[in-house]
Amino acid sequence: MQKTILAFILNLSLLTVTTAFASPRATVTDNEAILNFPESATFRATVTSDSEIQSIVLEYGNEQQTCGEVIAKAFPQFTPGKTVNAEWTWEMRQSGSLPPGATLWWRWRVTDASGNETVSETKTATWLDDTHDWRTINNGDSQRVRLHWYEGDQTFAIDLAKAAYNGLQFNETQSGLKAESPIDIYIYADTNDLKDAVLYEPSWTGGQAFPAQDIVILGISQYDLDWGRDAIVHELTHVLVGHLTFSCLGDVPTWLNEGLAVYSEGELDRSSQQQLENAIRSDTLLTVRSLSTGFSEVSDKAYLSYSQSYSITKFLVETYGQEEMTSLLIALREGLSTDDALMQTYGFDIDGLENAWRQAIGAKPQPVSPEGQPTVQPTPTFVPTIIPISVLPMANQITPTAIPTSTFDEQPTPETPTRTAPPLWLTLTLLGFCCLFLFLIGVVVFGFVVRNQNRNGGNNE
Repeated sequence: MQKTILAFILNLSLLTVTTAFASPRATVTDNEAILNFPESATFRATVTSDSEIQSIVLEYGNEQQTCGEVIAKAFPQFTPGKTVNAEWTWEMRQSGSLPPGATLWWRWRVTDASGNETVSETKTATWLDDTHDWRTINNGDSQRVRLHWYEGDQTFAIDLAKAAYNGLQFNETQSGLKAESPIDIYIYADTNDLKDAVLYEPSWTGGQAFPAQDIVILGISQYDLDWGRDAIVHELTHVLVGHLTFSCLGDVPTWLNEGLAVYSEGELDRSSQQQLENAIRSDTLLTVRSLSTGFSEVSDKAYLSYSQSYSITKFLVETYGQEEMTSLLIALREGLSTDDALMQTYGFDIDGLENAWRQAIGAKPQPVSPEGQPTVQPTPTFVPTIIPISVLPMANQITPTAIPTSTFDEQPTPETPTRTAPPLWLTLTLLGFCCLFLFLIGVVVFGFVVRNQNRNGGNNE
């Protein structure tokens, strides 16, 4: 008993001595982030210490899926002292824009003249504008979807939230894709508001999915509800696929990613189905390999690419089952090539898939080059979610449901580009040449007139 008491007294004494000689820590106050959405985020703090502050590092980032811990560092300029005001601005135009609703985090790492280091608490902020009166609705107790909107009544929001919930249910039961964490959907009142919210996006973009942050953004007016319901399901599917297949080893072919998204919407609309049937009859289907890395810049082929991807994915899911589809996605996540993943799951590669799919839909066998190898078409590019057809000034074109897709970087041109006026300098230059030309003509004509008058005057004399 005496030994126990002695040990307790000794530990208490050591703790007292350690506390007495412990180096003072710096304190961080007025720690805040000032958001200038969507341009920049400015981090500010006041740091105070008993010893002169010699180093301040801002560590910051946004919450998202990554292959490893990602910490960005900034080194704000300041004058060493015992009280320092630190400030640094994250310029989104330089780094690239974050999706609305992303969660920013930051902390300060401070070192004083004695070599003592202090790390402040990690704080967070939501990267979102404050110009709109955002409201939120959850889809029941599960809260797998949080829908945010600011224009339209409660019925409008409930309608879209119900479409999202139904989409999640379909994906879980039919494709084996399940939401493991809440997904935030931000509904902008129209595509103009959406365009203002994300930097470096084409003006005709109608929506995007950000699987790494569990975020979907869409511009849906109250007059485009039919398009909006399908687009929400489409983009949610991209988030689910992105989560299940997230890996630093492999990738998902575009035909599968987009095929699952279109399949989750339900049956093809009439015009898309008609286009697919016409391609089958005229033997103008695109090869599956050509759909693996992106879709054509030509809008007719882009629409056909989505319809074909839907048909291929539907064939796999409804012929072999959703468990095999899940196995295929997991194989891709583990780094297998598309050919190897298909072979491991179904027993055939991409060409075998194409042959089986074409036979199932009554199409001719895939074209073969003179060397006996399947014809591979030029590498296409990605197509983003576009504005609903009813909003665009497009005439004489196929009008299926607007094409949604995930957040790819390469963007094609729309089918009917907007006509723009020539540059001002070019207009003024052409106008100057016209004036000069007219002036020269006038001088020549005037010379002829004067010359004729002189001749007539001489004859009269």
